[in-house]
Amino acid sequence: MKKKLLAVFLFSATTMLCAQTLQTSNKYFEVGNFKEVHNPAWGVTDDPWCINDHTFIYDKKKKKWHVIGITHARKMDYIKDPGLNLLHISADSLFQTPWEVHPHALTADFKKYKESVLWAPHCVHHKGKYYLYVCAGSQSGAHVHDSYQMNLYISKNLKDWERYKQNPLFVDGFDARDPMIIRDGNQWIMYYTANSTPMGGNHVIAAYVSKDLLHWSDRTIVFVHSRKGTFGGPTESPFVVRRGDKYYMFLCDGGHTDVYVSNDPLQFEQADLIAEINDCRASELIRDKAGNYYISSAGWFNGTYGLKIAPFIWKDGLENETSSLNF
Repeated sequence: MKKKLLAVFLFSATTMLCAQTLQTSNKYFEVGNFKEVHNPAWGVTDDPWCINDHTFIYDKKKKKWHVIGITHARKMDYIKDPGLNLLHISADSLFQTPWEVHPHALTADFKKYKESVLWAPHCVHHKGKYYLYVCAGSQSGAHVHDSYQMNLYISKNLKDWERYKQNPLFVDGFDARDPMIIRDGNQWIMYYTANSTPMGGNHVIAAYVSKDLLHWSDRTIVFVHSRKGTFGGPTESPFVVRRGDKYYMFLCDGGHTDVYVSNDPLQFEQADLIAEINDCRASELIRDKAGNYYISSAGWFNGTYGLKIAPFIWKDGLENETSSLNF
């Protein structure tokens, strides 16, 4: 009888522990608790800033993690600073606290380059170069929402960035933003947030395809949400991961993230929704050298305005299949 009671107690304790350490759980994946690893406002009282949409990069030569992301004052003044700088921080490990702060990766230069904002960067490392894709706002000003440009910046060291001479790669609206690039076979796919028309309408995920990361095909729509509007909406901050023949798309909707799955990287439906991750915004999936996955969260709506990371455990049975996320 004592053994049975002990077994019941251990089972209950384990169950309670799992409940405390899992933020989200479903048949496809589990998300552990988020830990804040960096906050631009730490130690600042007069003018605290925040970090918003961001990108993770690992420098294999120096064995360092880097993050480049939107940064601005918590009390955002859209007229004074609609998001003109890209924060740059680095760390030896993902859960180092805090991360080392570097000078801004880039600052918008409207006078010289017609950059009215710098939003939501995504970085790809290919053949010794880092390709940083960034929403640069409209050439007529940040308030002209139907013609936001997607720009490219190239670096060999994550410090010195050169503007691609043929910027912009394309323009779109409403506030076309949040680029994310995935390699799929012999092509690259760039997903980004847009609307069914440049002036608004259904919130959509649009995409361009490239063979060389420089020249991009015509615009195609890969996901249409039934909700209509302009800024914000349920299709922000797309992040797509391939596992075997499955494509998982993570989309930010306010303060949470919706997850969709499809067999076609260029076709997702609302009916493909499989999970919702609460208190998770502008998320990216990260994979380390050991093969472990993590998910990030940042932005105005995560409660602390800093960068958070949580363990991400797949349960889809595809752990032996190839993935688009390689260390």
